[in-house]
Amino acid sequence: MTTLAEAVATGPVVLDGGLATLLEAHGHDLTSDLWSARLLRDNPGAVVAAHAEYFAAGAQVATTASYQASFAGFAGLGLDAAGAARLMVASVDLARRARDEAAPDGWVAASVGPYGAVLADGSEYRGDYGLSVSELRAFHRPRLEVLASAAPDVLALETIPCLAEAEALLAEVEALGVPAWLSVTCAGGRLRSGESVAEAFAMAADVHAVVAVGLNCSAPDEVVRVLAATQGVRPGIAYPNSGQSWDAVARAWVGESAFDPALVRSWLDAGARLVGGCCRVGPADIAALAADVRAG
Repeated sequence: MTTLAEAVATGPVVLDGGLATLLEAHGHDLTSDLWSARLLRDNPGAVVAAHAEYFAAGAQVATTASYQASFAGFAGLGLDAAGAARLMVASVDLARRARDEAAPDGWVAASVGPYGAVLADGSEYRGDYGLSVSELRAFHRPRLEVLASAAPDVLALETIPCLAEAEALLAEVEALGVPAWLSVTCAGGRLRSGESVAEAFAMAADVHAVVAVGLNCSAPDEVVRVLAATQGVRPGIAYPNSGQSWDAVARAWVGESAFDPALVRSWLDAGARLVGGCCRVGPADIAALAADVRAG
């Protein structure tokens, strides 16, 4: 089977959209701190169906429901470490099941969210949780090892808001030797922490496992200027959210959508080779984006 890195070298690849917000749109209650990861235990069939819906829309990659999965989070459901690990592995298995049935030539990306996602307080949109690189490595290492053991096609290091966390994750995937992409979250052309996007991508330049760098869960108008910093590092990746803002207190998205699938041409021109959407970007958006990609 063609690897994701090989596919990206020959042309653009279409990612899926927001998994959790699609599940919410279908009436599933994701108000717990685990967000969509809770459904790995409570309704795995719904997760498979959501992945399949994106594949039917034209996506070539399914991103797993493990963004907020953690040993501490699953402990809140009464699961021990072994039980938590089983659900993390299940996230990859469920995405693979949908892939095998709907898009056999597609790929599975195991989502690795930032430390702030596990806190469920919106701090991934601030990057201010103040842990050291060594502390962040210690937090991420066990779940990276578990997700890697499930043999996804790539680890999606996503919504990364600060340099310390980028450094920690890159060090861990280099040690694992498993393909990964690094996707940061930005505002005003900088990381959410206010640090340099270019510095984050430069960290990835010498990590052989990294297949792409770029951004996600950022407003669509951030894409082109952030992609400029990917030049000479790795192929670009762009899957912004709808441009709406997350209110962590109200646990709701606010504002109007600014996601326009027609923007994909400008993303490709700026160096993106993996393109899709994040929160509040649904199957209809991905279908329109995929059609534009296919049109060349």
